[in-house]
Amino acid sequence: MAKSSPDQLAIAEKAPQAARSLREAPAFLPNTINFTLPTSTSRHRRPNPPTRRTTKIDTSEKPSLFTQRDITPPHTPTERDHDEFFALKDNLDLRGHFPKQEGPRSTIAPSDPHSPAWGSGKLFTQPRSRASSPPPADILKHNKTAEKAVALGRAGVRQPQVGGRSDSHDRVFAHADWTVVPADQGNGGLRNAVQAAVRNGKLNDKIWVGTLGMPTDVLEDTQQKQDIEDRMATEYDALTVFCKDSDFDGHYTHYCKQILWPVFHYQIPDNPKSKAYEDHSWIYYVKVNQAFADKIVKNWKRGDVIWIHDYHLLLLPSMIRKKLPDAKIGFFLHVAFPSSEVFRCLAVRKELLEGMLGANLIGFQIHEYARHFLQTCSRLLCVEATNDGVQLEDRFVDVIDLAIGIDPVALDMNRADPDVAQWLNTMQDRYRGKKLIVARDKLDYVRGVRQKLLAYELFLNKYPEWRDHVVMIQVATSTTEQAELDATVSDIVTRVNSSWANLAYQPLVYLKQDISYAQYLALLTVADALMIASQREGMNLTCHEYLFCQDGKFEGHNKFGSLILSEFTGSASVFGGNELSVNPWDYQQCAEAIKTALEMDDGEKKMRWGKLYEAVMHHTAEHWFTAFLTRLDKVYEEQSRRDTTSVPRLSINALGASYRKSERRLFILDYEGTLASWGSPHDIILTSPQRTLDVLNDIVSDERNTVYVMSGRQPEELDRLFKRVPGLGLIAENGCFLKEYGSSTWTEMADPEAMNAWQESVEGIMQYYHERTPGSWIERRHCSLIFHYKSCEDQESAARQAGDCASHINDACEEQRVKAIPIENAVIVAPIDWSKGTAAMKIFEGLEKNMAPSSTNASPVDFLTVIGDDRDDEVIFRWANTLGNQKVVQYVTTVSLGSRNTEAGYTLTQGVTGVLTVLQKLAQLS
Repeated sequence: MAKSSPDQLAIAEKAPQAARSLREAPAFLPNTINFTLPTSTSRHRRPNPPTRRTTKIDTSEKPSLFTQRDITPPHTPTERDHDEFFALKDNLDLRGHFPKQEGPRSTIAPSDPHSPAWGSGKLFTQPRSRASSPPPADILKHNKTAEKAVALGRAGVRQPQVGGRSDSHDRVFAHADWTVVPADQGNGGLRNAVQAAVRNGKLNDKIWVGTLGMPTDVLEDTQQKQDIEDRMATEYDALTVFCKDSDFDGHYTHYCKQILWPVFHYQIPDNPKSKAYEDHSWIYYVKVNQAFADKIVKNWKRGDVIWIHDYHLLLLPSMIRKKLPDAKIGFFLHVAFPSSEVFRCLAVRKELLEGMLGANLIGFQIHEYARHFLQTCSRLLCVEATNDGVQLEDRFVDVIDLAIGIDPVALDMNRADPDVAQWLNTMQDRYRGKKLIVARDKLDYVRGVRQKLLAYELFLNKYPEWRDHVVMIQVATSTTEQAELDATVSDIVTRVNSSWANLAYQPLVYLKQDISYAQYLALLTVADALMIASQREGMNLTCHEYLFCQDGKFEGHNKFGSLILSEFTGSASVFGGNELSVNPWDYQQCAEAIKTALEMDDGEKKMRWGKLYEAVMHHTAEHWFTAFLTRLDKVYEEQSRRDTTSVPRLSINALGASYRKSERRLFILDYEGTLASWGSPHDIILTSPQRTLDVLNDIVSDERNTVYVMSGRQPEELDRLFKRVPGLGLIAENGCFLKEYGSSTWTEMADPEAMNAWQESVEGIMQYYHERTPGSWIERRHCSLIFHYKSCEDQESAARQAGDCASHINDACEEQRVKAIPIENAVIVAPIDWSKGTAAMKIFEGLEKNMAPSSTNASPVDFLTVIGDDRDDEVIFRWANTLGNQKVVQYVTTVSLGSRNTEAGYTLTQGVTGVLTVLQKLAQLS
């Protein structure tokens, strides 16, 4: 990804945020609640069973071979609660997982916190979820299960409670003491970015909007809930979104984690339950997004900036847009975005895309993810996607790629913690004389822990000289139940250690638990190499922190360590090839990379580290934060300016006044939809309406006027249409052909051989989709091809085929300099290098040559009017406005018809009639 220029960086760093309120909307707030329950153990005890009165049977009169005994059945053993015995006590190392804070309201967090599953965290004392999870495997059985539960309830049959909960367990939280603590859920990189912006004065007014990251049903209808909400708002700048436990469990645990997360990381769910999960949990996904929207809309003030984060809230931008049409909304996706082939597997793909497109600006970590999003929108929504964003009917949505980073200031402050130095010395003594390869990953299929350990095993097999001299330390945090993967990884660990371990050496140290933050920083500092083998990942900030910790600040410890990084992480796009890039599925390559990292000479290590460190220090969390908000301000201003509600209506009197004052006038007028109503492509209009011809003749008759009509039609068609308007200039096929005013010959702007070459290849692709789309047809022009599907009976299927066709052509024919653009009921393929704008520039250059400046006119044109109604007219509006802004032309008027957003300076809502009326009045002024 290209780096920002120094000027752009300076602007981003100076962008003040004091005049507005930023409303950050991640799924989880930076803080959560820790309850202090009564220390008495009485709540763990169960009531003693009632005393049973036993009756002994007298059997003395009857002889027996057996010793006489009490044959009364023994007491049924009572169920005992051993929670206290097995409960996790206060673990100082675990609590130390949080970094040191700069102040009481600081939100510094681990960049990749590896959060526990929702509702199952053991770090804090919090309520248990009331949600019944998971839903039935068969969605059709879901209602039957609920009906059965109701029936049992009516019959007085008490059903077991989920998760061992009890009413007493719930009641105790309603009155327990509580404190606000840093949350173990959520996006650590985002929190650090906000903290860095606050520290450096870039952000003075912010409000977090999110959930507490814990079940809250037990607090419903209690004063406790209101107290928590009030304190979060007044002391922690946070608006708390309260959702039902069942809603959030369905949203987060099921839809986000079992549907969206795998698909976004190219792991298409193939579990038999996955369809049921999707159908069942989509309802909850919508509900939670709506709860966020209601909270934000209720508290929004004009001038506020709304910034929504990540895949948990994909529907939120559109929900807010419907209620607040003028809101400034940014959205950033922190994870990867898959190719359209993968994304289209989602049943609600259109709803998710349309939800994201409610934002003014959509951000992705790297260019690849942004390109995937644009291609997916083009293919599934049949909208025009440019390099800058997505063109919707009524507005433009900008799309950028901007890599997040770490906060070096906070990281350096935490490295000064005495615990870090203590762990450094401990680890140095423990692994003296050994090379250390370290890693910390979530134990899931996406992070590639299995592939990494297999590659390490291959390395030890292939290079026996490294046995006894290298140790891999793999920290694996388990956030969800992955029993099969867990067993596989454990088998690999056992196999490696049983093969080469001895009393003094263990080649693979595997910790299936998280470690304290001090241990984590010490681990990154003493390592000789860090190995990341993710199969897909948005941005791996662990490797950024590793590179920062390898600066040699601690005397006597390792520095300039090597980085082995999967090519499928977003970070690989930032580092420019200075890391040791690997394909995690290629075990041979990974094993060789380990060998290279361990044997690399100091000079190369320092050179590679220096370039990687430079990238880390450029792509910091603060730079990401300020650059995104600066860009959001810019695009919002541009979009607001183009909105038809902001564009003034054309004043005929003002236009007439500038017309009178000018001597060299140039008119460039669109034809279809502007000078004449649209005609069917089948029935080519061979004659223009008489009024149109009369008005054009009146305008052209003034020798001070130069008039051009532009159209997508072919040259011979335009000749027939305007044969009765002598002296009229023509632009055919949207700029590929030019007939200068007063001339009778056409100039072909493009190379005919090049045109034929790309048309042959593109027509083959179109033919493929034409055969699969009954009722479609292909129109071939001199410099363009059009795939029409207006006449198809199944419009939904035809639109899907057209989207696939456009995506296919744009992917396959990019080097041929052509672009497929979806328009209403058609896909048009035209050359990129020729447009109405290039034709207009050619016309202006010709006028400069033929009309030399005079004493009264410094420019060949002092009056320029451009009128159009179509999307491809925007390029010529932009060109004309630039001439006006640069004072090249004194009077510039750009006019757009219709209600869509535009770069034109004025709008005209009366359509063709209004245009002809304006031109007629100007002709009368001559």
